[in-house]
Amino acid sequence: MESYSFEPIASPNATILILGTMPGIKSLELGQYYGHKQNNFWKLVFSIFKEDITDDYQAKKEILLKNNIALWDVLKYCDRVGSLDSAIKNEITNDFEAFLKEHSDIKTILFNGQKAAAFFKKHIPLSDDYKLITLPSTSPANASKSFEIKRKEWEVILELQQD
Repeated sequence: MESYSFEPIASPNATILILGTMPGIKSLELGQYYGHKQNNFWKLVFSIFKEDITDDYQAKKEILLKNNIALWDVLKYCDRVGSLDSAIKNEITNDFEAFLKEHSDIKTILFNGQKAAAFFKKHIPLSDDYKLITLPSTSPANASKSFEIKRKEWEVILELQQD
């Protein structure tokens, strides 16, 4: 099945970029990043910033924007049956050269899982000006770590905002 990613969520003053791999089937159906109810991405973000979680997608985007966080996916296109990153074939990446030029305050890139980091590093040459950090995947397929352990690792966002 051919899959295409969403446009980024980003303000001009973003300092952190969070990258997933490619939206899953449920997210694509809903037209929302991390739309699958069992994905912990939004729960983690709201928890880290001590905000009450909501189903309102606009409010979800706003919490990222007000904290100078951009959200996108490494891949612009791929062939994939199902939602697992391990099933991705024929991938094409998003245009990071243009995006990072337009968002020049971004100095840290966080990867939502090992696969996002692997696809990025395979296809995108970057200067040493960027700090790259791989965090545990928020996907329900990543059941090896509890929510609390993932949350502790994702709290690096708070430390990065103080830099």
